[in-house]
This record gives sequence, structure tokens and C-alpha cells, in this order.
Amino acid sequence: MSQVSEENGPIVVVEGEVDLAVAPSLREDLAALVAAGHSTVYVDLLGATFLDSTALGVLVTTREQCLGAGGELHLIVSDPRILKVLQITGLANAFPIHDSRSQIPGSTNGDATDTQ
Repeated sequence: MSQVSEENGPIVVVEGEVDLAVAPSLREDLAALVAAGHSTVYVDLLGATFLDSTALGVLVTTREQCLGAGGELHLIVSDPRILKVLQITGLANAFPIHDSRSQIPGSTNGDATDTQ
């Protein structure tokens, strides 16, 4: 996992399988961003190949934290398999979904992969 700064909020970049092994770290990173005052956070799943129920739970929890802080949790995802999981679980309508970083309003990095 890595993080990219964006004008509208931080982007957490997740790659590979997002499962029970990765979810705790993702949860900590996202919770720390919200606790630091970032009410809107982006999760870049363009490099993700799999999401399990634990990862979905992390995203839902973080969404609630962002909403409670007056923001939103945005997902950046284009993989049809991951989009299908979001649709089947009913979560596709729960998140603003973008198919690239360039679709983020006010984007300055486009699809760049600069990390901090």
C-alpha cells in the first residue's frame, strides 16, 4: 500500500489481493487519515485483483467514518471482477466510483503513481 496526495484528499493505493492478510493494515491506514482530519478519502483499487469480505468490511467502516466527518469514501476501480463484487453485495451504490484517477474532481495527478 502507498499513499498519494491529491487536492481533494489523500489516495490510498492498494494492489494485489485485498484479503484477511491486508485488511488490518488498510483499516489502520484509512482510520489514521480520517482521524487526521481527512473527511474525504480515495482508495485506488486499479491494481487490486481480489477483494474478500474482510476488505469490504473495512471499506464500509471507513465510508461510515468519512460520512460522519462530513465527507465521502471514493473508490477508484475498473476491474470488472471487483465491480461485480461491489454490485452483487449492493455496495456499488454506496460509494462514489471512478474508473481512473483523472475522473476525480479537481484531480492534479491524473493516473500518476507518485507515492509519499
